[in-house]
Amino acid sequence: MKALHAKQVELLEILKANISDPLTMEELAERLNVSSKSVAFHHITQLEKKGYLKRNPANPRDYIVLKDPERNVIYLNMYGMAKCGPEGTLLDGTPTRIVPVDPSMIYFPACKGFMVEAVGDSMQTLIAPHDWLIVEQTRTPNNKDVVVCVNNGEVMVKRFTQYGENVILQSENPRYTPIVADKTAFHVEGVVRSIIKRNMSC
Repeated sequence: MKALHAKQVELLEILKANISDPLTMEELAERLNVSSKSVAFHHITQLEKKGYLKRNPANPRDYIVLKDPERNVIYLNMYGMAKCGPEGTLLDGTPTRIVPVDPSMIYFPACKGFMVEAVGDSMQTLIAPHDWLIVEQTRTPNNKDVVVCVNNGEVMVKRFTQYGENVILQSENPRYTPIVADKTAFHVEGVVRSIIKRNMSC
């Protein structure tokens, strides 16, 4: 990581402190005690270039702190499994929370990472309700990958299998029948890379 200007160190702390309720550019400039919001924007751009920050281009107040120099953690956005619009993507929504994660749990560029909380029992016993899934953002999974995807507006976690032109979405729970993805209304959001179990019995 490249060295940070003093104002960038200060800005990073402000961003972390307000990560659940992001400030506007005007508010950031005021907190930094700089002359204008363009100066604050310059320092945000530098934090991005230096690898400390990633912003969502569709929502400037949605950002991920990729590296915390003091705590050695990565912050990942968690999204709810809410229904998307016809052309919707899970990642255009507002994160439900921001989760600090040990960098050793990420085996891909952190800027491509996000999380979801599993719902339902269709992926048991591999994934239980309320498990946290660390996902690598990609639209091109491999066969048999477990993916977070959108099919006809519904966000789901399934095992991805492609047969010719057809994509089959399979559950781990045998009580659920496979789903043939809608060719006109299906896309993959990412591949599940890690599962954080949250309801383990003692």
